[in-house]
Amino acid sequence: MDARIRTARQRLGDECVVLGHHYQRDEVIQFADHTGDSWRLSELASKASGRYIVFCGVHFMAESADVLARPEQQIILPDLNAGCSMADMAEIGQVEAAWKQFVRLGLCDESGRGITPLTYMNSAADIKAFVGERGGAVCTSSNASAALRWGFDRNEKIFFLPDQHLGRNTGYAMGIPLNEMVVWDPYQLQGGLTAEQLRRAKIILWKGHCSVHQRFLPEHVEQMRAHHPGIKVIVHPECRWEVCQKADDTGSTDKLRRLVAEAPAGAKFAIGTEIHLVSRLAKEHPDKMVVTLDDAGCLCTTMYRISPQHLAWALENLVEGTVVNRISVAPEVKHWARVALGRMLEIKG
Repeated sequence: MDARIRTARQRLGDECVVLGHHYQRDEVIQFADHTGDSWRLSELASKASGRYIVFCGVHFMAESADVLARPEQQIILPDLNAGCSMADMAEIGQVEAAWKQFVRLGLCDESGRGITPLTYMNSAADIKAFVGERGGAVCTSSNASAALRWGFDRNEKIFFLPDQHLGRNTGYAMGIPLNEMVVWDPYQLQGGLTAEQLRRAKIILWKGHCSVHQRFLPEHVEQMRAHHPGIKVIVHPECRWEVCQKADDTGSTDKLRRLVAEAPAGAKFAIGTEIHLVSRLAKEHPDKMVVTLDDAGCLCTTMYRISPQHLAWALENLVEGTVVNRISVAPEVKHWARVALGRMLEIKG
């Protein structure tokens, strides 16, 4: 399989660029021209010289790449089943229905005056377009606090989706108490909240989460410290609030990688994030102890769907002149999603 992939890559030459997300399995990421998080890869895709961008990630990442891509570029996702459970927890119809209820209660108007909507990068293109059209922006885990400050400069309230944990952890770190952040449940009447709760809230959090990061528990931190005295626990802000409070540090994927890289030899880390990234960091830094916070190993099963077989199939079709699994965002969605992503770039981290 490796030989087939290499042969197809050689035949395609500079016409094809392969991108690999940090959570991707080693058997696939070894063929990536560029590696990184979802935003970095989308940005790299737009600057790449290749006509074909094969994105070894998940669906929302390929969508973002298409939003930013040049007209002549085509984005390919080797397996269309590679989705994101968090992104799927915010469906556009549900989000539009929630906004209508905010308007009905007098919390904002349709254009966004009264509430600033912010969406995490881990969301579908139509959700990005929704916030863009209403004066909001996209954020990453790296600039979430800057995005919240940007949002509060415009309105007194923030509507944050789809990850409640990133929103709560970021808000709390900025000094917003937990009782001023409420969770909107799209499957409950009026989100399961009273009108008074919504009026008092500074941040309305969407009830969504990352299936990988939610698996880390406070007792995992306690057990790790008991078994490895002096170990430093670092976690992604998609983890539960209780886990982040017990950790030594929190940060985006790039920050977690940097903390390990910059530590002296002999340093010990337990990391609360996806297992492929943790394992790769352990291999890259054999002079340090790098283990997962949960011994069961938290795997992003949807990212894992991209296999060498899928990559070979996509590349060999390109060699034959056939584009498979192209990800194409509708023009009207692409416009407002690009606006929201553009605002994200303007927000200083």
